[in-house]
Amino acid sequence: MLKTFNEFDRRPDLLKRFDELLPAYSISCIFGDVMYRQNIMHSAIKPAFKAKAAGQAITVQLSGGDLVDPLRALEMGQPGDIIVVDAGGDTEVSVCGGLMGGLAKNRGIRAMVVDGAGRDIDELEDISWPIWTRAITPRGTHTMFSQRKEELSINVPIHCGGVVVRPGDFIVADTIGIAVVPLDRADEFLTLAKEQAEREQATREWVAQGKTVEDLLAKFGRI
Repeated sequence: MLKTFNEFDRRPDLLKRFDELLPAYSISCIFGDVMYRQNIMHSAIKPAFKAKAAGQAITVQLSGGDLVDPLRALEMGQPGDIIVVDAGGDTEVSVCGGLMGGLAKNRGIRAMVVDGAGRDIDELEDISWPIWTRAITPRGTHTMFSQRKEELSINVPIHCGGVVVRPGDFIVADTIGIAVVPLDRADEFLTLAKEQAEREQATREWVAQGKTVEDLLAKFGRI
């Protein structure tokens, strides 16, 4: 159902813990591992340039075949949010560009993930506002001409990259891919991810010392 607009509870306490883990190598992989390889978006959704981001999902449901710019999400978004858009996998019509990115950045919105297309990635890279999309195309929506922008829903459960994303779920995105951490299990998975990140860093330091596979298995039980 379109034209449904909801809110969700922000969890700055949990967001701070995600931010603390974000500098780790391959952070999307770490969360994928601790979630038993579940909740990973399709590999076709890639960053337009090298980037990392974590935040709570403000979800957007668009109407397939009649895509509009999700400007309402900019009005409803808050600092620490990541806009996540179900654009039906459409790779030929962009729903995000440079001006939208600048407006979102002004509001403290951290990034956008689109099961669809984006554009203006030269401008987005210059302003350091990342997007993850299936494709990049010059073609925009009709919104700039029609002025129609209400045919969408905000903060409803959506499908993005083969994963169900609910309002407030945490998004962990890097150059490798995107993990979706359910809000109701975020504390649990944060604890496991921190443990794995620390274990991997210790292993990495051993590797730098010239250790062998046998050494690593004896010390850590895994690689």
